[in-house]
Amino acid sequence: MSPRLPFPRFSRRSLRGFVAAVGLSATLMACGGGSDAPDATAPADTGLLVTAVPSIRFDAAEYSAAAGDIKVAYVNEDTVRHTLIVIKDGTKIPNFKLAIAKKGSIDVGEINLAAGVYTLFCDVPGHQNMKANLTVS
Repeated sequence: MSPRLPFPRFSRRSLRGFVAAVGLSATLMACGGGSDAPDATAPADTGLLVTAVPSIRFDAAEYSAAAGDIKVAYVNEDTVRHTLIVIKDGTKIPNFKLAIAKKGSIDVGEINLAAGVYTLFCDVPGHQNMKANLTVS
């Protein structure tokens, strides 16, 4: 006959409390300190900051920037991926496209623009309402 190991006896009430405490601890650890989304902080020398926000839209309808080399930061506060292209007179400006994949992501790029009016656009299919004016002076 094998010896009996002494196991503590728990009342139903204390056992329910213990299980609830373990569950609450696990929930707090999962939601607490960390996040899958990186901290989306634009560089200090950003000349144009554009943010994609929920409901598949930009955070503004109008943007402005100084002519010349412009550092563009594109931040995603939405839960779906977005792109950012610049259009002048119906033609996409070549060699410039930013992409943000998930909430909290940021992409930064540089573009050289002369004074004028441009269109910012997300070319992800179905996102055609993500359009804004950019005035460069």
